[in-house]
Amino acid sequence: MNSFLEGQIALVTGGTKGIGKAIADKLGDGGAQIIVTARTEPTENPNGYYFIAADLAQPESANIVAKEILDKYGKIDIIVNNAGGNLGPGGGFSTLSDEHWNNELQLNLMSAVRINKALLPTMIEQQSGVIINISTYVAQQPIWDITMTYSVAKAALNAYSKALANEVGSKGIRVNTVSPGAVRTQLMQDFIENLAKSSNTTVDEAFKLVMSKIGDIPLGRMATPEEIANLVRFLASPEAQYITGSNYLVDGGVSSAI
Repeated sequence: MNSFLEGQIALVTGGTKGIGKAIADKLGDGGAQIIVTARTEPTENPNGYYFIAADLAQPESANIVAKEILDKYGKIDIIVNNAGGNLGPGGGFSTLSDEHWNNELQLNLMSAVRINKALLPTMIEQQSGVIINISTYVAQQPIWDITMTYSVAKAALNAYSKALANEVGSKGIRVNTVSPGAVRTQLMQDFIENLAKSSNTTVDEAFKLVMSKIGDIPLGRMATPEEIANLVRFLASPEAQYITGSNYLVDGGVSSAI
């Protein structure tokens, strides 16, 4: 599969670290030309990916990113909407303001909606394209006192992804969703540390709390970013050309639903 994406232009939002970086690396290994976005340029870029600084929670950013991509490359073949995060405080409904809800929706839903809207006309014109939206398993199993805003925003992303797949499938464009469970990333570590501070506990106690909320993982561990990226690479490949409108849980078996 070393050259199965040769000549393809791929955008990975939030692509400089964690799951996003692993996805960029896997698609790059497949021969794609990689574009990554993040709010801050990484200090190291060993693979030479084309970088665009963007805060995709800001409404104007998507059009700026799309224009730069199309001016430089003239097309886009793969979009991976990975930018996102659990921004809201814990504690349930009473702790959450309108601003918390709006911030979560802007980053976890509207960033993908806007990027897709800005780049889909090019995909429609070329009658081909792949969009993969990165969601989370807690969109289906929300943890009320930790992930309420995040779960709701990603659940909306799931519904949007299915609707978009139905709309653009006849135009040669596939849209799928990947929903990771617990993944061992710096973002997860930062989340646990912030939870420890807000709850006045130790990092170890906060980690145990998160894992108790998640439940027992049948495989006995968190995923690695590369394990999420392996599925994204497959979904972007010609081998997945009949797959669209699907949502794939990658959670080590922790979800109680099928």
